Amino acid sequence: MAQSPGLDDCLKLLKGERDEQRLAGLLLATKFCNGDDHASIRRVYEAVGARFLDRLLRTGMGEGAVGGKGGEDRDAYLQLSVALLAAICRVPDIASSKEMVSRVPLILEVMCKRSHGSHPSVIEESYEFLFLVVVASEEGQQTFYEAGGISMLASNMPSLSDGSHSMELAMKLVQLILSKESLGNIYSEYSSELTSIVSTIARQFALLHNALKFEALHLLFAILSSKYAVPLHDALRLMSDGNWAAYIRTGVVDILQNRVSATDKFTALVLAESLTSTLGETWLIDERNLPDEKSPFPVERCLLLLLESSRVEVAVLLNELAYLKYEAASSSSSTPEAIPLKQRNLAITFSLIERIIKLVSNLSDTKGDSIGERTIIKVITGLNETVDVVLEFLKDAKDHGQKKGDDLLASVRLIGSYLAEAPFACKEKVLNLLEYMLSVEGDDESSPFYSICFLLPMLCQITMEVGGCKALALSGGHKSVLQFLVKAIGMNSSVEDSSTIFLACDTIMNFLLKRLEIQARLDRSDAVQLLRALAYWTANIHDPSMITMASTICSLIFDSTSERDLLSHPEFGLDLLNKLSQLIATSLATSGQDEMSDEARESIDLRQIISEGLARWADRFPHVKQTVGRVQAL
Repeated sequence: MAQSPGLDDCLKLLKGERDEQRLAGLLLATKFCNGDDHASIRRVYEAVGARFLDRLLRTGMGEGAVGGKGGEDRDAYLQLSVALLAAICRVPDIASSKEMVSRVPLILEVMCKRSHGSHPSVIEESYEFLFLVVVASEEGQQTFYEAGGISMLASNMPSLSDGSHSMELAMKLVQLILSKESLGNIYSEYSSELTSIVSTIARQFALLHNALKFEALHLLFAILSSKYAVPLHDALRLMSDGNWAAYIRTGVVDILQNRVSATDKFTALVLAESLTSTLGETWLIDERNLPDEKSPFPVERCLLLLLESSRVEVAVLLNELAYLKYEAASSSSSTPEAIPLKQRNLAITFSLIERIIKLVSNLSDTKGDSIGERTIIKVITGLNETVDVVLEFLKDAKDHGQKKGDDLLASVRLIGSYLAEAPFACKEKVLNLLEYMLSVEGDDESSPFYSICFLLPMLCQITMEVGGCKALALSGGHKSVLQFLVKAIGMNSSVEDSSTIFLACDTIMNFLLKRLEIQARLDRSDAVQLLRALAYWTANIHDPSMITMASTICSLIFDSTSERDLLSHPEFGLDLLNKLSQLIATSLATSGQDEMSDEARESIDLRQIISEGLARWADRFPHVKQTVGRVQAL
């Protein structure tokens, strides 16, 4: 019985002078280049030589002829050459060689031109070759990127079979490029291509139920959560096909409702937060059914799973942070480097919960029926419980004398977001902690500012009632809001949203309107500081509503003092008095004949407060009275 040809016979053929001999040797070589037998692979490569492999590849591409043959054997030559290149590159130093790196553009060309018509093995082995070369050296990675590797992936990946080895290799190539290239350049130059890649990976995330599903999860997280991903987010929002987002939602539901690692669950939460930031919170309850879904899950399932998982994560993170900051800090087991990571994770989880709060608020406002009343009640109950946990965390921080920290500020923000929609929720705990919450500072703040900003929607609502004003006064919160307002309208203000300034003005105005009922007033120094800020602020603006609001506050302050008393203050002079006189005169002279919008009607109500106030204190403010009379006479 004849023996099968061995490696030595193969090598003799590969070293032959005629192309036919070498081709026969290459056919045999495929048997010896399998697995991890690097020694045999190296002997085959040394025998055949890089030059002949290059000729064979180009013949397969239609650019040459091996053995005098051309078109009729082109596909076979291409298949053989790519298979051998992939096999040879299993040896890392061969994969990193200049000869192999130089073939990357050729293989990319093969995949771009023939991806739909080539034998499946050609595509798979092309991916194998590219992956081995890219992972072997920085030169390979750089060549792949510069030769259009991302564009190839974008056009080729959608045609790959779900869960195939080619798809797995393609995803690994994406991961390698993202980990080594300049992300800023990738997102700015290839945002359109990345949308196609994201869509394909999202489909794998939804449909697969093996290890590749988790690879897809972490790859989507890396792509969509990058700080450079803004151009990609913009491009994704413009896509007419929204299946990619529905695929991600399906994948997230799969992860959260099954027993997976805590790391994978948190990654799914971060991915969901990225989607809500990009597409809005309605993504949580989108009713789109995918063509691949045999039994779509209920529309509210994603929302409920995300809320429950977020609640668990918040409870765990707050407990760990409290331990690290207040108990472990005094022992040798303290690990302060763990705190920033947990604070970042907490901020992400809080952001997702805030999105859910906004969603429920919008559903209540629009009386939408996409989810039932029972679901909304379940969500609100869960939110109440989480807010209670966060309040306990803040109370613990207060008891330990801690007022500074991004985790504390993020906690106040979450409380503020919820209380903006339900101002009287957890009323007793909130009022007991109000003074403390208004004093919380972020790590980069030198005095409280953003904590007050976050609580203003709630403060504005509760001070519409006498009880709320009394609670604000007892906590000294009116002073905090006043200081915030002075800082916000100052020259170096970091608040660009005028609605925040309006909320602060409304809160101060509510307090002043009920000052007699609650038997409270502003200190003279605080009043002077606010009057000065309002006078200089309104001197440079032309918005009638802002001018009227500022003038109303001035009028209410004048109710409790006099011109003589103010002028006796070292920081209050005639120049300031003249500015305030002009402010009040201007607000009263503003026409009320414009279209009666809600804002216009409110301005008329405020002018009535100013007019009635003027009637009460005009004799105590002769300069103001004179200025108003002069303007009205014009």
